[in-house]
Amino acid sequence: MAAGSARGGAPLRILWVATKAPWPPRDGGRLLQLETLRLLAAARDDDETVEVELVAPEPRRAHAAIAAALAPLCRPHLVAARPLPLPLALLRARVRREPVTAARHRLAAVARRVAQVAGESGAQVVHAEQVQAMPQALAARLPVLLRAQNVESELWRGQGASAAGSFRRREAARVASWEAAMVRRAALSVAVTERDAGALRALAPGARVEALPVPFPAELPAGPPLPGAPAISLLVGAGWAPNREGAEEFVARAWPVVQQALPLAQLHLFGDVRAAGERIVRHAAPTDPAVAFADGSILVVPLATASGVRMKVLEAWARGVPVVATPAAAAGLDATHGRELLVAEMGEPLADALIALARDAALRERLVRSARELLRRRHAPGPLRARLLSCYAAAASTSAPG
Repeated sequence: MAAGSARGGAPLRILWVATKAPWPPRDGGRLLQLETLRLLAAARDDDETVEVELVAPEPRRAHAAIAAALAPLCRPHLVAARPLPLPLALLRARVRREPVTAARHRLAAVARRVAQVAGESGAQVVHAEQVQAMPQALAARLPVLLRAQNVESELWRGQGASAAGSFRRREAARVASWEAAMVRRAALSVAVTERDAGALRALAPGARVEALPVPFPAELPAGPPLPGAPAISLLVGAGWAPNREGAEEFVARAWPVVQQALPLAQLHLFGDVRAAGERIVRHAAPTDPAVAFADGSILVVPLATASGVRMKVLEAWARGVPVVATPAAAAGLDATHGRELLVAEMGEPLADALIALARDAALRERLVRSARELLRRRHAPGPLRARLLSCYAAAASTSAPG
């Protein structure tokens, strides 16, 4: 993908390395990538010239559809690979003395493709999407900008109180050490919140870390209505334990209270979750994300631990869907309880907030209106594009990591 330049200058060539492709945008990590690539592609209509080559692992059967969807935004190089199954990742982690999350995503085939594309494309800087992409990104032997969607070690520490807490606490220490090393090897790390930027600076003193909000449009169309009065959506996604555990806890503790107060309500679970019960409808993760943000619905985000920004909340706001979230899920949004969303602790308080919102149409409209104002003020793609391009230029001007 090449963008025209009003100045006629040399293009900024970016090699984008990820642990999964941005398409389809069925989870927050993919959606964040997609919106950022859209932001960069829009530079061709402005006075900047940007070319992006993307390398990511995906099953071969999905390559044609993904490549076609991404072609207007970048030049995709998809590798027929996938993260290691957990048992193999545990074994590799023990042998290499690295965290399981690092071992799981360390894919030699991706690293080889990165090195090949770096040599052929003339890239000046590598974008590593999440810390797990760093080992593959370093294969380019170019300066690396690390975009941290979250602080990985904080997520592991936050999960330490669960049934598998002993393992997760030990793993959190390994992740923190490894994450600090990766941040130090990056020319520049970009966090999506000021809070996360501070956490990364504390992990890796002396490393260059900046905060840059995620780009997101202020208005998108809602999906078709779902059954229920109201329809309540809960997006679980796939593969991330806090999402699954939060959904299961919501169904066990909060949903019975909501059912009793709102006898026509239906809960729609999207993604990989075993929770089931009365008036619960399970859906596969939709290929069209609008389906999960139905007109007239409410989004509930019941997380006990989180880092970064919940992309599902930004999308709900843009699609006109009001949000109820736990404090962990709301952290990093720069939003205020009662202004852009309702915030309540897990269990009965979360149920009470949902019930109150379902019964108050004026409150729902007010929350959505304020939330869209926040999107325009904090997440408008135009101003963020200039800041992101400055970050790439700063990273590209440094020496390649040793």
